[in-house]
Amino acid sequence: MFPVHRIRASAATAVEYLGTKSKFWFREGDRLLLFKAEERGTGEDWAEKIACELAALLGLPHVHYEMAYDDENERPGVVCETCAPAPLSLAHGNQLLLDRDPAYPANVQQRYRSSAHTVDAVFACLRGLDRPRPEWCGALPPGIDSAVDVFAGYLLLDAWVANQDRHHENWGAIWDEQQLSLAPSFDHGAALARNLSDEERHERLTSRDVNRRIPHFAGRAKSALYADVGASQSLSTVAAWRAFAERAPTAAAWQRQLALISHSAVASILQRIPPERMSAVCRQFTLDLLGENRLRLLE
Repeated sequence: MFPVHRIRASAATAVEYLGTKSKFWFREGDRLLLFKAEERGTGEDWAEKIACELAALLGLPHVHYEMAYDDENERPGVVCETCAPAPLSLAHGNQLLLDRDPAYPANVQQRYRSSAHTVDAVFACLRGLDRPRPEWCGALPPGIDSAVDVFAGYLLLDAWVANQDRHHENWGAIWDEQQLSLAPSFDHGAALARNLSDEERHERLTSRDVNRRIPHFAGRAKSALYADVGASQSLSTVAAWRAFAERAPTAAAWQRQLALISHSAVASILQRIPPERMSAVCRQFTLDLLGENRLRLLE
């Protein structure tokens, strides 16, 4: 099983207000850590951990998450170290998009369903960034040399894990007082259909109705990226990956990375989630969903 990082809420040094989940910062020695509570019983903790481990298999720059438990409040969650320790600072995507276009709707109320968050707008921003800092790039596949190339990998991960939450505050850049470099991928807790009930998972695994089975269900995953300003719907996660891959000359390197990852390697990750956080039917559904999305990405 994955180890569980035990924390105490009384160690908090600051509350994190960004996002919708209860979270706080605390220190362990020189490390600044963020605890994100799972208070709604919707699986955001195990989804975050699995996505983190799959990102590592791909070789993607990513924030590392550990399973965690707040002993004082008896609540599960995940913990991660900041990706921008002082004197570094993190600029979120909405800030970068606003710098490029003063008319961009960057306020937090529009983080979702903002059709200005287009593939072209994000691509244009990324062309002005360096790829992630060296400490995040030790496992990059050959030929991935730019922020555009790396972000293509983020979108492939999103499509693989059905992450529908890559809105303009869930990507960004790190400022080191001289240059901006793409931040590692972070915040994947909305992935893997983690909020389904086990009853629905079982029904989708066993139904004879093709419209209820996983292949049909997988195709419904929506990204937070749009094809055009004013579009009524965002792109699917797979369509967002494909649209971005057309603009990233080495994007196929991420497909080759995905093709090398075995079914058993993925199953092994799922088996290491503590059973009190992830049921047997949830594991099987998640494994089948990942398998279906992998096939669609490798077509």
